[in-house]
Amino acid sequence: MCFHSTAGVCKENAPKKERRPFHFDLWLCLTLQNWVLDFGRPIAMIVLPLEWFPLNKPSVGDYFHMIYNVVAPFLLLKLMERAPRPVPHTAVHLCIITFVMGASIHLVGDSINHRLILSGYQLHLSVRENPIIKDLKPASLIDSFELLYFYDEHLGHLMWYIPFFIIVLIYFRACFSDSDHQEKMPLSGWLLLGPSSLYYWYLATEAQITGLFLLAFLAMFTVRIFQQRKGLTLDGNGSFLFYSFSVTVLLVSLWVAYLWDDPELRNKYPGLFYVPEPWSYYTLHIRGNH
Repeated sequence: MCFHSTAGVCKENAPKKERRPFHFDLWLCLTLQNWVLDFGRPIAMIVLPLEWFPLNKPSVGDYFHMIYNVVAPFLLLKLMERAPRPVPHTAVHLCIITFVMGASIHLVGDSINHRLILSGYQLHLSVRENPIIKDLKPASLIDSFELLYFYDEHLGHLMWYIPFFIIVLIYFRACFSDSDHQEKMPLSGWLLLGPSSLYYWYLATEAQITGLFLLAFLAMFTVRIFQQRKGLTLDGNGSFLFYSFSVTVLLVSLWVAYLWDDPELRNKYPGLFYVPEPWSYYTLHIRGNH
């Protein structure tokens, strides 16, 4: 029998018997900040008048990105604090540092990219094929813009999202135990599943990290199979992550199938691993038609 004075000791010695509540507050905050500060960033730049944000000053999207670079790592750290099992704190801290650095690199590249779009840059074309860039003199300027594109779309994204998925996998692995009384995903989790999955679809396609996302999902699936064979069960928080990623895989597959035969997007995204960016589709087929 455990008295109040030794509750901490009993809790530490029997973690597998604890009831693990669904972290609705954190999942809701993560979903809202993803939709508002990440997905909503380019929309805010389109909707708000340009004269409010001169081109030589940060745009509203830049401010959204700055807030994201603070809020997202804070929420990830809070999530790791609530992990039901101990996590490697050094690895988590290194991932958070790299995450912030990658997101900051992307902030600068994306800010300049937005100004190029306002000057006529076409997202569905490569850097060298864009009308406002291909005739620049001296030609070395084109190399500078390709370097900017590399920092924005490749290095920034990799340094941003590789540590993010590592953190997700560390947390997911901590969501297993041999308890027979694991709390299942509640109704609030099922309600958040749609918005969460839809955002991850946007993330995987727009950030061009579908391959990285699929590797993370495969690792998650492998961990689940391995842990279940050991007789461990997944709690509601881990189930929310797994179902969100599963639905995202389905959405990405439908997106690719829908645009599989688009000749102009095929030109920008050659090869078998073909996943067009939603904003490229927007500039080509929606804004271009208006």
